[in-house]
Amino acid sequence: MLKVKVINQSTNEFYESCLEPKQTDALECLIGRHPSCDLVLDGPTVSRVHGRILFQGQRCYFSDLGSTDGSRLNNETVAVTQSYALATDDVIRLGEFALLVESIEQMPQTQPTITAPSTDTITLRCVQIIQETSDVKTFRFRAEPARLFDYKPGQFITLKLNIDGKPINRSYSISSSPSRPHMLEITVKRVPAAQEGMAPGLVSNWLHDHLTVGNTVDSQGPFGHFNCIDHPADKYLLVSAGSGITPMMSMAQWLWDTGSTSKIVFIHSARTPADIICRQRLELMARQNPNLELAWTLTRPTTGVPWSGYRGRLGEILLKAIVPDFECFTTFVCGPQGFMDSTKSLFEGLDFPMKNYFEESFGGAKGPKKSAPKAAPMLEVEAAPVVIATQEADQSAEPVVVFAKSNKEVSCDGDDCLLDVAEQVGIEMASGCRMGSCGVCKHQLIEGSVTYDDEPGGLSESDRDNGQVLVCVARPVGRVVLSA
Repeated sequence: MLKVKVINQSTNEFYESCLEPKQTDALECLIGRHPSCDLVLDGPTVSRVHGRILFQGQRCYFSDLGSTDGSRLNNETVAVTQSYALATDDVIRLGEFALLVESIEQMPQTQPTITAPSTDTITLRCVQIIQETSDVKTFRFRAEPARLFDYKPGQFITLKLNIDGKPINRSYSISSSPSRPHMLEITVKRVPAAQEGMAPGLVSNWLHDHLTVGNTVDSQGPFGHFNCIDHPADKYLLVSAGSGITPMMSMAQWLWDTGSTSKIVFIHSARTPADIICRQRLELMARQNPNLELAWTLTRPTTGVPWSGYRGRLGEILLKAIVPDFECFTTFVCGPQGFMDSTKSLFEGLDFPMKNYFEESFGGAKGPKKSAPKAAPMLEVEAAPVVIATQEADQSAEPVVVFAKSNKEVSCDGDDCLLDVAEQVGIEMASGCRMGSCGVCKHQLIEGSVTYDDEPGGLSESDRDNGQVLVCVARPVGRVVLSA
């Protein structure tokens, strides 16, 4: 609870107010002219929703939410949406009003909790687009209808789009922090044709070329196990390359906004200084947070551009130069697959305790095959009890998928995922990330075997024991029967 004395400097009237969040999941109080605010300040220079008080554990924070005339804390102008820790006797000035902090009482420590991935569709309206680099944009969204976003820093959402008449889902890490729950951001890199076998960066490039302020998109989530909430530590090492910086931005901002005293070393690899995403924002955060240490390293020569930072790809010498006691850190790694593979090999070779090593790969979901699978005549398939792949699969046989509930048998290519096969013959199946991470697309495998390119993170041991498969990444081996 925050106890303040409210002083109207135009009339010299004053009164006391106690601010305490009404909703236990929000832990914030809004301040402004609108009657719905928790503290209503009826003045012409106060915005409808001027600012907010955020409660986190033993501390309170003030943020200006983009007010027309701005705010000041102890006569210093505050930056929009930045969180400032409050202390007794601080003075917050909003228009003609001054709020004197008289006392701060401890609130219960809470963290965003996601018990299960949400399959509900949330409509997002784009309210701002920020050009981060020549080929990277940040898209800021608010929910419609209005709601607070609740997720863990490092998680991702799945956008559900319709491009050229075709439904397409793509997942993007959330680059904003849940400590700022009114807005949600994704930071997207344009993908040139040379980097993908199918249409060049289909969804990412569509967002760059077609999504404008005011447009809406549908989304699902949050999804993913890659987050710092579930792995509290006194020391964090964040290692990223390219657009893999986005979940790290969310983690770093969360730790700063919530007053964490954990030490953070943030290593990011980019081609040139101009390719460092969100560089100014991170450097400002580092200047304000003595616990945050940034280390940029460039992988390409720079001509005519002064550079005093690190150079070269991350290896043993560079890692130990930046963080000599790296083995004491809980480490999060994200970036392109090649970067992920080399970084994991580096840490394993240095006998890093891999139980403290967490990674998130940035690779798009595989697209469907150009040729549609061949649908055989409808078959009557009797309902069968759960059988956990008791039959030996004939790997030389042409892959065939039998959809038990839909009464369809489909011949397909062995490179097709079960979800692709289903969609191409008109069978609807719930899905989320399409990368094997969220677990939304779990289905019962009644008969046969499947294979995965990589071990999926969305299946628990009990799921496997019960014959569950993730249809977004599972590929049929011979004949399989699925309960769909």
